[in-house]
Amino acid sequence: QLQLVESGGGLVQSGGSLRLSCAASGFSLAYYAIGWFRQAPGKEREGVACIMSVREDERTYYADSVKGRFTVSRDDAKNTVYLQMNSLKPEDTAIYYCAADTQESPPWWYGAKYENWGQGTQVTVSS
Repeated sequence: QLQLVESGGGLVQSGGSLRLSCAASGFSLAYYAIGWFRQAPGKEREGVACIMSVREDERTYYADSVKGRFTVSRDDAKNTVYLQMNSLKPEDTAIYYCAADTQESPPWWYGAKYENWGQGTQVTVSS
């Protein structure tokens, strides 16, 4: 059974940091692009960041709203992808999801092309 599990969410003050993890079971993440998405109450889901597989040189992509503050990385030996979030703002409050895409086709932020999704982890940033 293919499964992605996010962890690391929580409540943090504005300016603080969190590191989210996305762990896979039942398959290897090594040849998947992994995207991070978020959805705030009443808002559309949006792409936050993406890291391609080693086949695509592990290129990374970021939404403009998080560029310079968030960093996506992967440890294929641990079958885990991370999202380091620094300088958090109240507008970063959302449920964060990771998702896997084996085709690694553009655009990275198009959620419908991702085949597997995690259940999400809540991130709340207080002002």
